[in-house]
Amino acid sequence: MNARDAIAYYITAHGYGHGTRSCDILRAIRERDPARPLTVVSDLPQSFLDSRLGDLGCRFRAARFDVGMVQLDSIRVDIGATLRECRELLSRADGLLEAEIRFLEAENIGAVVCDIPSVPLRAAKAAGIPALGAGNFAWDWIYEAFVDDDPAWREIVEHFRGGYALCDLLMRMPFAEPMAAFPRRIDIGVTARPGRARRVELAALTGANPAKPWVLLSFASLSWDDAALRNLHALRDWDFFTVRPLAWEGPNIHAVDRRIIPYADVLASCDVVLTKPGFGVLAECAVNCKPIVYVERTDFREYPILEAAVKRYYRHIHLPSERLYRGDLRAALEAIASAPEPTESVPAGGDVQAAELILDRVRQESVSTR
Repeated sequence: MNARDAIAYYITAHGYGHGTRSCDILRAIRERDPARPLTVVSDLPQSFLDSRLGDLGCRFRAARFDVGMVQLDSIRVDIGATLRECRELLSRADGLLEAEIRFLEAENIGAVVCDIPSVPLRAAKAAGIPALGAGNFAWDWIYEAFVDDDPAWREIVEHFRGGYALCDLLMRMPFAEPMAAFPRRIDIGVTARPGRARRVELAALTGANPAKPWVLLSFASLSWDDAALRNLHALRDWDFFTVRPLAWEGPNIHAVDRRIIPYADVLASCDVVLTKPGFGVLAECAVNCKPIVYVERTDFREYPILEAAVKRYYRHIHLPSERLYRGDLRAALEAIASAPEPTESVPAGGDVQAAELILDRVRQESVSTR
């Protein structure tokens, strides 16, 4: 490879959904260009990145360029703590930018892709290389909803918006807000690919009964007390699965290590997914044709967009959050069996579309610098 042929892919640590779709795109890049140097820059857990990218020969660098939303669990957020962390990040923004420009030049990076911090986009433009974005919402739009209650958010919004304005191309995924801060946008499909149903292996690994309906509890974290767990254990007509680190003890609940059985295969093996609407899980459910029992999220501006997608594209039932926290799932699980099938499908193939757009840009950059 010649100078400036490498790709640096920056992934927010806000949630696994951003990481999952970024890894899907990175895998598609590797399939099309086996020798391309790839560096992943993120503060996501190394174990998660290894489970998704361990065989691709990527370099990993731990770094953080955005805050996302500070979450109490997968349903609830802490707006005050988020503002404090955003202001601390902003106080270091100039230093982060200077360090990142040095990194891009030292590592011969030929293109930057962000999902979806903004400092690396600024660094890419300063280094004179393509600056690309990927996502379905951006932090300027999320934080803008808090400005009326606290004007201190305005500075945070403008920081992200200014960086996004420097993006050469945004690859906008389904379930998106307008993302108007980005001057050039192209729509792509969801990035996920179908998982592999492995019920026999999962039954042997966990002791779950393959004759029962299986429910995936797709949350990164969930606060259940003893009473809620007792209610869950009483639902003996179903077996429940989580993916670690989420785990509880019980006769009908089974925690799976994603390093042994990947998340996509656990989801493909289950009959129902119980979750909060997020891009990653909606993409996985779309390509695996899984019904969704969904719970509302608080203080997430994107929630109405995602809920509308659930109602449009999926067999679904809504579970009120107060019932979730009580472990009161029976009525929803019984109802999902007879919920109507959707009449529309989600566009797929976004991983391939994004990979080709990214590789085209970095190859153009390589030619121009020879």
